Amino acid sequence: MSIEALLQNFKEIAENPKKQLQECKASGKKAIGVMPYFAPEELVYAAGMMPFGMWGSNKKNISRAKEYCATFYCTIAQLDLEMMLDGTMDMLSGVITPTICDTLRPMSQNIRIAMGEKLKVIFLAHPQNRFDENGIKFTMAQYTNVKKELESISGKEITNADIQNAIKVYNESREARREFTKLAADHCDIITPTKRSAVLKAAWFMMKDEYTKQLKELNEELKALPVCSWNGVKVVTSGIICDNPALLSVFEENNVAVVADDVAHESRSFLVDVPEHEDGMRALALQFANQDYEILLYDCHANKNRRGEYIADLVKKSGADGLVLFMQQFCDPEEMEYPYLKKALDDAGVSHIKLGIDQQMKDFGQARTAIQAFADMLEFV
Repeated sequence: MSIEALLQNFKEIAENPKKQLQECKASGKKAIGVMPYFAPEELVYAAGMMPFGMWGSNKKNISRAKEYCATFYCTIAQLDLEMMLDGTMDMLSGVITPTICDTLRPMSQNIRIAMGEKLKVIFLAHPQNRFDENGIKFTMAQYTNVKKELESISGKEITNADIQNAIKVYNESREARREFTKLAADHCDIITPTKRSAVLKAAWFMMKDEYTKQLKELNEELKALPVCSWNGVKVVTSGIICDNPALLSVFEENNVAVVADDVAHESRSFLVDVPEHEDGMRALALQFANQDYEILLYDCHANKNRRGEYIADLVKKSGADGLVLFMQQFCDPEEMEYPYLKKALDDAGVSHIKLGIDQQMKDFGQARTAIQAFADMLEFV
């Protein structure tokens, strides 16, 4: 396929997750919802089912979920429940609910009460002290519980060989996505912010082997092109999620390209491969232990601002002119981190802008003004 056809295909998949669910069901395969984040998708794949990413929706309004969620819950969590209640995700056979933050922690109970017997809820807790052997064993125990629940849904035993195969498939996908983000930076004229987002978002709604095959094809097409000479502004994006085409189109209006990201929904999800180990479950636990520079995870280097320094270094290494931080509204960890992040960016001489967002936003007037002013400033720095 041509670059245009591949990009259009990824766009259609990213915009129509329910269609992907319908096709999955028509093929006879079950689907498991996977809420953010650090859930072992490989186990779902190993069970012969489709892992289906659940990161809210830009097309939904929160109505029924308000009966179960506090008003200060972030829109990602509320919209996930909304889509279960309104039928958008009624073809799921189960949902994995990590408890990585204070909002996600009670969501498993909210979903259980709201959905009753319609949906199997798989609770997943992660240890904060994930580095030592006790933390690794705790993660393995939690993943074993997830494995048992998935086996009960699929009716299939998940063998170590199944897990090892899934790890291979997922590591190959991570490598392809890392390569894509680098190629996207070299071809800002073709891979605009909206197209970049759609390509990465589509991964959450496809079987990873199928997705990787198409992404590798796109990568090869991009490699065959000369590196573009970009005359506009280059930025790095950071935050939990920014997949709203209306907001990202503001970047394009102002000739702003995204050359790298520190977004949980995007690059943070494929930053760390699963290491090789004869025990597949231990390999998955070690991958979680190896996660780093993450707002929601314990950092044993408490006397250093490592994450802030990491992001500042990412901006410099990518050749970006500055950073755009998408601050998820009602996200306490992000709000508490910001003073330390700002200090690290200021100390490193990295210009940045902070935009408060959620998935209910419809009016981007203030964001448009802020992005335009930021782009104008960076052009003259």
